[in-house]
Amino acid sequence: MKKLVLAFLIAAVLLSCKQGPKLPDVSGVTVNLVTYRFEKDFFAIDTLQLNASLDALNRKYPGFTRDFLFNILGTTPDLASRDVPAFLRSYQTIYAGNDLLFGNLQSISNQVKEGFRYVHYYFPEYKLPGKLITFIGPIDSYSCILTQDAIAVGLQLFLGKDHPIYASEQGQAMYPGFVSRRFDKAYIPVNVLRNIIDDMYPAQHPGKPLVEQMVESGKKMYLLDQFLPELPDTLKTGYSKAQLEACYKNERNIWSMFIQNELLYKSDPQVTRDYMVDGPVTQLLGEGSPGNIGQFTGWQIVKKWMEKNKQASLKDLMQKDPGQLFTESKYKPS
Repeated sequence: MKKLVLAFLIAAVLLSCKQGPKLPDVSGVTVNLVTYRFEKDFFAIDTLQLNASLDALNRKYPGFTRDFLFNILGTTPDLASRDVPAFLRSYQTIYAGNDLLFGNLQSISNQVKEGFRYVHYYFPEYKLPGKLITFIGPIDSYSCILTQDAIAVGLQLFLGKDHPIYASEQGQAMYPGFVSRRFDKAYIPVNVLRNIIDDMYPAQHPGKPLVEQMVESGKKMYLLDQFLPELPDTLKTGYSKAQLEACYKNERNIWSMFIQNELLYKSDPQVTRDYMVDGPVTQLLGEGSPGNIGQFTGWQIVKKWMEKNKQASLKDLMQKDPGQLFTESKYKPS
């Protein structure tokens, strides 16, 4: 196992350019997506006329205002008169830097819209949200959620990895460095499309053998790669550049770890979570490796299967039994 640790420590080779299949032309795919900046209207409300202001906000954002107040902010009708002004005071500094950091969000909106075009191209029957709503919520609330007719993004969790709120004692207790380093606006399109994928294909793998969990995770990574083909793989995987390079350099060693430790058909959550849950490192691989290493291996298995089944659609892929997919892939990195 020391050799695996050493390999991850010294991995520094650059990834070769990705030579994937030709991308479909989605320029003619019509997607209606309008961006709304809820935080601007919310932070402009008159707390001296709170009920009237919230009523006006609800008329402009029907449905989402209630979602924000009761599900995101966590207040109640009886306590809103206390909680809303308190939140506005506490998060005023974060809101004040909003325009400087995010601007008009046009670039991010365009990336999301382009991702939606690919979703519609591959899955025309899926009903995409027509609204992208941004908000600023408590630090311990959602970063991205789907509502009845919108995808909502909590900007408080995309302020940049070095923002003081994440470096604070409270911030670090909730989001250690390996998590908060991804709290950057470049990750917004990835989080949005991950939510879409999870809505299309809710998790089915709890209790399944580890290899099937890896394949199911790999399927979703493969979808994400098709929906956001121009984005760097570091953003899509959540791994650092060095970690991703190390994964490719040590792909055979990673696979050997699963084989030698007889992990593939383990289903005990106490065991599988070490490979399927985010973390600072994979213990058996040592420093330099990412957590959630099962995502990477599952992705490689799925890519191998798709190479062997070039006529398979993405729908075929997602409907494929994970155990059969693994067997048919004949995955064995050299």
